[in-house]
Amino acid sequence: MRRRRHNRPKPKPQVLVRSRLNEQILAPEVVVIDIDNINHGTMTLADALVLAKEQEADLVEVSPLAVPPVCKITDFGKLQYRKDKQEQQQKAKQKKVETKGIRIGFRTDSHDLLFKKTQAEKFLSKGHKVRIEIVLRGREKAMADKARENLNLFIQSITTPHRFEEEVKRGPMGFNALIVAE
Repeated sequence: MRRRRHNRPKPKPQVLVRSRLNEQILAPEVVVIDIDNINHGTMTLADALVLAKEQEADLVEVSPLAVPPVCKITDFGKLQYRKDKQEQQQKAKQKKVETKGIRIGFRTDSHDLLFKKTQAEKFLSKGHKVRIEIVLRGREKAMADKARENLNLFIQSITTPHRFEEEVKRGPMGFNALIVAE
């Protein structure tokens, strides 16, 4: 018997958006801004390329959707370097919020609930989102209203100020809710 290979989804290729430069620019007329940020107005592409060669720099298409497109005379390597640095700084400033999970059962004892409550408060104080699930097995699924009530009581017992990002809702294994610190 042959082993069956599972079809894994292929990773999506990342499309790099690169600026057109020099002879790659397609528009017949462009608005030109030189190295000193002086606007030279609209001129033909050939004249703009001559101006760029005189200043020993590249003609880079900055705003391709404008009519006519805006091109800047600059060193392309330096422009790419600045753009990469700016993206890096923006990425560093982003706050990464992690979602932590807490699972309780239908018959979880009060001491265990107290321990899980302190864990949830610790996660909330660190700024994480907390997904609280109550897992129902077998005949417990017949007592869904009691399970929802237990979950609401557990959430109310958490003393750290919080708000619901997702209200209590039914899932395949039971009920769950997502809370965030205020």
